[in-house]
Amino acid sequence: MDMKKVLTIAGSDSSGGAGVQADIKTMMAHKVFALSVITAITAQNTVGVDDVLDAGADIVGKQMDCVFTDIFPDAVKIGMVSNIETIKMIASKLKQYGPKNIVIDPVMVSTSGCALMHPDAMDTLISVLLPLGDIITPNIPEAEKLCGFQISSTDDMQRAAKVISANLSGSVLIKGGHLTETADDLLYDKGEFIWYRGERVDNPNTHGTGCTLSSAIASNLALGYDMRTSVRNAKDYITGALKAGLDLGRGSGPLNHAWRM
Repeated sequence: MDMKKVLTIAGSDSSGGAGVQADIKTMMAHKVFALSVITAITAQNTVGVDDVLDAGADIVGKQMDCVFTDIFPDAVKIGMVSNIETIKMIASKLKQYGPKNIVIDPVMVSTSGCALMHPDAMDTLISVLLPLGDIITPNIPEAEKLCGFQISSTDDMQRAAKVISANLSGSVLIKGGHLTETADDLLYDKGEFIWYRGERVDNPNTHGTGCTLSSAIASNLALGYDMRTSVRNAKDYITGALKAGLDLGRGSGPLNHAWRM
């Protein structure tokens, strides 16, 4: 059986809705084998993040060594990387092992509004890690930090995608959920703008949507789909997960990752 393998490099979410837990659920739903490297342990739930404990660059590097020297992944998804040393370690190991289909979700703030990245790590993320991605998937607030200006229209989204991609070799997917009444996302791929139109699902439970989307893209790339098809398939998957209407917890709850299983 030729099962494809996808590695998530991200933080752990004790409530199971985001981070590595959401990534693994998403990957299993796509029938790929999930591997994981833990960058941080978070104490969080649907209401907020109580505490974050960084795993440390050394153990992150050793986890990556163990994965790449035994079960080599067909795609890699990178989520929460909160400090400079860990970012540099991940970049070094990616260069050492040379995996394909690298999806980077520049996680900076949780759904509940809690900061998940040290402020001094932003420049390192932009200059060291993001250029290694085949695609990066910022939401509007994250894209604003990356491009340096406010995004308040679809024209701004296109301008931001160009600015962000200037020093990257991969594609940029800006998620428009924070901006419009729809759920339209913009992919800037090989100099072209591709809009993915979508309906806004009336569901306040959006904990882990960014993690889920990026993991779904990585899973589709591992399965052999091209970038534009992978984004479309991932968007369809997350729309279905939102429509499933799971309602857990006192705050912004998780998605039903198993909605089509």
